[in-house]
Amino acid sequence: CLTSPAAPLAFTMLQLTRVYMGNSMFRGNASLNGQLSHLLEENNVTQVLPLEPPDAWARRQKEVIAYLSNFRKLVLLFNKERPTQFTQHLCCHLGCRLYPNGTAQSFYEVTLNRTAFLSFHVPSATWERRWPGELPVAAFAQEQLMKYPITTQDLQYFLNTTCVSLLQAQSARTGKVSGRSRTPLVLGLVLGSLALLGVALGIFLCTGGSC
Repeated sequence: CLTSPAAPLAFTMLQLTRVYMGNSMFRGNASLNGQLSHLLEENNVTQVLPLEPPDAWARRQKEVIAYLSNFRKLVLLFNKERPTQFTQHLCCHLGCRLYPNGTAQSFYEVTLNRTAFLSFHVPSATWERRWPGELPVAAFAQEQLMKYPITTQDLQYFLNTTCVSLLQAQSARTGKVSGRSRTPLVLGLVLGSLALLGVALGIFLCTGGSC
């Protein structure tokens, strides 16, 4: 549903990944100011709102499909090394909100099997473990994510600057979605950041929980 005038503007993206015996299945969506903008179903990503011309959107689709293909190959590789017979559910939820008073809030949360696993602390550009109790794979994933600028400084810039700028532009347009929206650019940046997240998390998703 559309946001009310008093509610914060928001851009959010949700990616759900189900892994079973080396097979990866994807679902997800992106929304801008309460309006569905993109849908992800397996290898199909569609633009619900006409935010990008056909030729540009065709290139964007190829980028998304390449990312999903790389993720699948990685999971399949590790499953061959250490096969697992159980299902894993990975959820990445990220975005930003712009409040009427001008303040902004950004977030990136990861859950594993519906339990809080990792979160990104945007002000310090650091990944934090959320898993209750000790879990070696949580420490391992956190360590891997902290090694690469794309999942620290670049992600911080995206959440604090790119994402918030998008909402500020929307606010200036009185909340109406415009054909000049930079949502496609945002989608591409998010997926680029998720690519390395997939690498780090994919390592343990198919190792039976050992590092």
